[in-house]
Amino acid sequence: MTLLQRCCQWTLRLLIGGVLSLGLYATASAGLVGTQEAIDAEHMAQTRAEVKALLQRPELAKELKALGASPAQAQARVDAMTDDEVLALAGKIGDLPAGGSISNNELILILVIILILVL
Repeated sequence: MTLLQRCCQWTLRLLIGGVLSLGLYATASAGLVGTQEAIDAEHMAQTRAEVKALLQRPELAKELKALGASPAQAQARVDAMTDDEVLALAGKIGDLPAGGSISNNELILILVIILILVL
């Protein structure tokens, strides 16, 4: 074989190997995020933050300790909740009377709901 034939063979091998290896790489696809999806994600983050803020209230922390759970455990459980569970809990909290006139029964009901949804 001549030098020219060897160079052609190596060039062809490299070319064939390069073409075949192109099929191994996955193509990346990027999609647009719709406005509604972005709004829903922001709303869920805000709702989850509101529930967590409620867990930081001293009255609720006192009740949680009385039930044998720490506020940190309750926040970890809220983090583990699905979006639907957080929305349901926030909806029940939103239905309570405003102005801090929550009774002990309602507070215990909220805690029980949190524990049921998480467990």
